[in-house]
Amino acid sequence: MITATGLELRAGARILLADTNVRLQHGDRIGLVGRNGAGKTTTLRVLADEGIPYAGSVSRKGPIGYLPQDPREGDLDMIARDRVLSARGLDVMVSQLAKVQIQMSELTGSQLDDATNRYGQIEERFSSMGGYAAESEAARICSNLGLADRILEQPMRTLSGGQRRRVELARILFAAEADAGAGGQSTQLLLDEPTNHLDADSITWLRDFLKTFSGGLIIISHDVELLAAVVNKVWFLDAVRGELDVYNMTWGRYLEARSTDEQRRRRERANAEKKASALMLQAAKLGAKATKAAAAHQMVNRAEKLLSSLDEVRVSDRVAKIRFPNPAACGKTPLTASNLSKTYGSLEIFTGVDLAIDRGSRVVVLGFNGAGKTTLLKLLGGREKPDTGEVEAGHGLKLGYYAQEHETLDPDATVWENTRHAAPDANAQELRNLLGTFLFTSEQMDQPAGTLSGGEKTRLALAGLVSSAANVLLLDEPTNNLDPASREQVLDALRRYAGAVVLVTHDPGAVSALHPERVILLPDGTEDHWSADYLELVELA
Repeated sequence: MITATGLELRAGARILLADTNVRLQHGDRIGLVGRNGAGKTTTLRVLADEGIPYAGSVSRKGPIGYLPQDPREGDLDMIARDRVLSARGLDVMVSQLAKVQIQMSELTGSQLDDATNRYGQIEERFSSMGGYAAESEAARICSNLGLADRILEQPMRTLSGGQRRRVELARILFAAEADAGAGGQSTQLLLDEPTNHLDADSITWLRDFLKTFSGGLIIISHDVELLAAVVNKVWFLDAVRGELDVYNMTWGRYLEARSTDEQRRRRERANAEKKASALMLQAAKLGAKATKAAAAHQMVNRAEKLLSSLDEVRVSDRVAKIRFPNPAACGKTPLTASNLSKTYGSLEIFTGVDLAIDRGSRVVVLGFNGAGKTTLLKLLGGREKPDTGEVEAGHGLKLGYYAQEHETLDPDATVWENTRHAAPDANAQELRNLLGTFLFTSEQMDQPAGTLSGGEKTRLALAGLVSSAANVLLLDEPTNNLDPASREQVLDALRRYAGAVVLVTHDPGAVSALHPERVILLPDGTEDHWSADYLELVELA
């Protein structure tokens, strides 16, 4: 159980949540929703004991599995499979068993007998903790989340941000199943955008897992199908009022109830404003007569009190006005790459990749998770160096790179400093106006980028692209973390952009908006003309 009392959350001087009491209980499956920047991620972090509230307190009883938007660093030298098994303390024993097994193959006589006895003792403890059955269970969860054996055998540092996040999700679910099976206190899952980086099959499996989860669950997601299938309660974080509206009902009923609430608020305000206007008009008439000044003053006070007691009417949520830049002039082929290969340790990601990005061309990179799509964009963007081959800038190349894990942002720098760094020669007032169109207030200019929500980081990174005059955009999952309205703005910007685009995405809508001409299939590096047949692979890859 998690109980918050008198909770107040702030981002700088901005109040996100004021004097709120909420509780997560066994069997609650809560969808935490609200517009980007409302404070959903901050709320989840505080409930998970990874953030400090401005005021109020949070009490927790039982284990918590928290999946943040950004992948945890942790022990980057740990093997991915061991990271999952560590949720039940099995990783150490698996390592010990492997070590003793190697010793047994090298020893003879009494030393072999001693090693065999040690192996038996460790294996007995291993079996008492679920042992091989638990390993099989972990493998099943990992497989359903698209984590192949070759990925699980790698150190965490060699994995992409999306792969590390899936390992963390597997670890959390593996621990939750153990708690449920042991008959003890159920794990409480706090999941922030858990479907990011998952393919369609993995999303379907996760949806089914959460539907039958018996512990407490709070989930932040822009996946409406997931919310409709899973949640039995909804917390709506109203960014206008700084309040949390609790709806003890399913997603479909919540949508109807919220619409009804909004209509009621508008009617109440319209009636109150009409009555207050009549009182003010009457007060103005009475105020002209000295003998009735006191009565006029009372009417003014009554009108002001009437208006101040009303909830704010929620205006339509503003949407970032995203327009990618008009591209700077460049040569016929501003970016080329030849014979690119990349290996992490003994794992070969891809080899012999050639490509030429012509002026205004539109290319989609496809491949299953772990095939190297993000790695290829990092090589093209100069974020990493290839093991073989080279990337060459053509005449007039001006590159814009959007990283799915927001690596281009400095988390310790402010919103303003990040934007100024992206466009050091731009006019300061124009940059401030640009940030305004991306929904950043003057108060947020001094807010560290690391404290922003996933959606706000996405908007800040996109603002950095727009402030440039890039003629080649490298876009890695640009629609992740965005609410539906902001996503549509990004898709519209893709349709209108006249420069070249190299796109990595699981979002079929983004591919359709791009109208690609070519596709590159990894890890083979095969290039082909785009056809509708490839669209089905977008969600699967």
